[in-house]
Amino acid sequence: MKNFLTRYRFRIVFSGVGALGGFLYWRFVGCASGSCPITSHWYTMGGYGILMGYLIGSMFKIRDNEAGL
Repeated sequence: MKNFLTRYRFRIVFSGVGALGGFLYWRFVGCASGSCPITSHWYTMGGYGILMGYLIGSMFKIRDNEAGL
């Protein structure tokens, strides 16, 4: 488990930050009328935030000797 967390730490952290960012975007910017398919619900914006955070976090590569492999 520790090896997994060490290996994917950037993806996990950025996914959490993306979820928070998606929620905050929905809360403060969002779609007031409810007709916007992406920004009208908190769970869709949170999902897109997680996806974007995961993709950004996957750009960072940990060297093998740092991950303990």
